[in-house]
This record gives sequence, C-alpha cells and structure tokens, in this order.
Amino acid sequence: MTTGASRGCSRWTRPQLWGMLLWLLTACLVGCRAGDDTSRAPAESPTQPSDDAPRQMMVRRQIRARGVKDERVLGAMERVPRHEFVPAAQRPYAYEDRPLPIGKGQTISQPYIVALMTELLEVEEGDKVLEIGTGSGYQAAILAELTPHVYTIEIITSLAERAEETLRRLGYETVQVKAGDGYLGWPEHAPFDGIIVTCAPEEVPEALAEQLREGGRMVIPVGPQWTHQTLYVLRKSEGRLRQKEVIPVRFVPMVHG
Repeated sequence: MTTGASRGCSRWTRPQLWGMLLWLLTACLVGCRAGDDTSRAPAESPTQPSDDAPRQMMVRRQIRARGVKDERVLGAMERVPRHEFVPAAQRPYAYEDRPLPIGKGQTISQPYIVALMTELLEVEEGDKVLEIGTGSGYQAAILAELTPHVYTIEIITSLAERAEETLRRLGYETVQVKAGDGYLGWPEHAPFDGIIVTCAPEEVPEALAEQLREGGRMVIPVGPQWTHQTLYVLRKSEGRLRQKEVIPVRFVPMVHG
C-alpha cells in the first residue's frame, strides 16, 4: 500500500521537488525574456523632434510665411543641412533668419534671401546654372537639389577649397567649384540658363551678360559697397538684359581677382 500518492505514481523526494521547482522557475524566466520585445531600444516617440525639425520650422516660419511658394525650392531648403556650411561656433544659430560669418570677411546669406533668389532664378531640371560667390557652398547645394549642372566660382581660394570639401562630403558630387575671378564668369561652360550672384558689384559685369543664354535669367544684387543695393532679376531678350527690381538688399561687395 502506498500513501500520499495516487496508484501508479512514484513518490517525490524533497531534493527532487526543489530541483523541479528550480527548473520550472528558470524555464519561465527564459521563456518570458525570449518573447519580450520591450527589452530592445524603444521606438522614437511620435512627439520627439527629428534631426530635420529645425529646417522644417525654418522653412515654415521664415520662408513660406514670407511668400516663397515654389515647392521645389521649399523642398530643397528643407533637405540641405545649413548647419554643415557654417563654422562650429555658428551652428547653434544655423536655422535663424540671419546671415552668419564664415571667415575671410564673408557671410552665408540668411535663409529667406537664399530661397527668394533661388525662386527668382526659376531653375528647371537640367538647366545649366552659374553661381558667382561660392562662399560656404550652401547656395550651390540648394541649386544642386534642382539641377545637376551647377558651376560655382569663389575668388578666395581657401573658401573655395572648403566649400568643395563640404559639398563632396554631403554628396553633391556634380557641383563644379572653381577658385577665380567671378567678373570673368566661366566661358568654357557658357552659355548658362541661369546666373546667380551672391555678392554685389556696382554694375552688372559684361562677361556675365554675355554668358547668359537668350531667354536666360540672372539674379544679382547691384549697388555700392554695403549700402543702397538692389536685388534685380535680369532676363535676356534679343541680346539685351531687361531688368526688374525686387527688394533692397545688403551683400558683401564683389571684387576683382
């Protein structure tokens, strides 16, 4: 006769019972851990801002709100990381609506002006565009979002080299950068569908007018150094430039090499 167990079942000793309990506890812990996905890093909170949130806010508040409507231009402004084109000390201010120093007495234009001038240029995909005054390379990157055929000239060699390095690092491989005198343009690649000048001559350089194709556009600030400058849109028609005033501006002066 047996006691304490049903017929046909063996009796458990105390060590066996402790061993079984330990095994069951271990199996439960392992099973729970294997099926628990929450042990991995949590997904990004829907309310957590992404890396491009400052650019989106810049476009919404500073550019779209002030009348720039071209969606291709707005999209380019959202995609290009402006903070990559300014010195480290200026990065906290990269998405504020103001120009910033980039060294050698030069500046990167405020975002609104970059967007406005780009919109005025009316760049179509496939257009060949010349920029005078590479500076940091930011305007060239914006243009490269719209067409692969971008040529840019900077008179200060060290800035040209730095801009080219930044553009290559960020993947803008098609932009061609040249250290040289912007007054001479880039005749080897003329004529251009569009020319954008990001420094102010006192009058439109003749070489640039000649290198603009018939029907092409030029966006350029013109006027004395630092004062009384006006942003113009020039269109070439029947070999002549027809101008339209846009707004008063203040740019660094355009200088000869």
